[in-house]
Amino acid sequence: MSNFSFKSLEIDGVVLVQPRKFGDHRGYFMETYSASDFRSNRIGADFVQDNQSLSATPGTIRGLHFQVPPKPQAKLVRVLAGAIFDVAVDIRRSSPTYGRWCGATLTAEGGEQLYVPRGFAHAFCTLEPGTLVAYKVDGYYAPDCDAGLIWNDPGIAIVWPEQASAPVISDKDAKLPRFRDFQSPFE
Repeated sequence: MSNFSFKSLEIDGVVLVQPRKFGDHRGYFMETYSASDFRSNRIGADFVQDNQSLSATPGTIRGLHFQVPPKPQAKLVRVLAGAIFDVAVDIRRSSPTYGRWCGATLTAEGGEQLYVPRGFAHAFCTLEPGTLVAYKVDGYYAPDCDAGLIWNDPGIAIVWPEQASAPVISDKDAKLPRFRDFQSPFE
């Protein structure tokens, strides 16, 4: 029996993963990753690096980020403290959902995780103060392949939560290009 449930979201390849919690009077235990369980559910990424970010303020937006070939990355995102609205945008040119987004709320309490495959831009908006996000990637960070799209692109039209009405974003993310000006290298 698997310690996870896997739910495909609206765009093929993006998967919401729910680990099973085992609780008692001490708290809980949960397995957060198992290569065999993930592979049997069509997630075959070989994760090589773990990343973590702390966002002090609700409404902090990080993204839309991705790495282009030859060093793209798949991600497995989870929240260690707080909550986020997590988004994946399909940037695979030949996909029937090219330019569309899907999202899910991830919380520390719920333990949800979002698998974002290669060929997707990724972003999140924090919903609570002191939100701590951890994610696995299947490729090492490559500055020369680092890329992104502007978080509020009207061509993508992400419906962000209320916390994003006065977003906290980095200078780098504020200068990212629009989707219409992006020539995707992803098939």
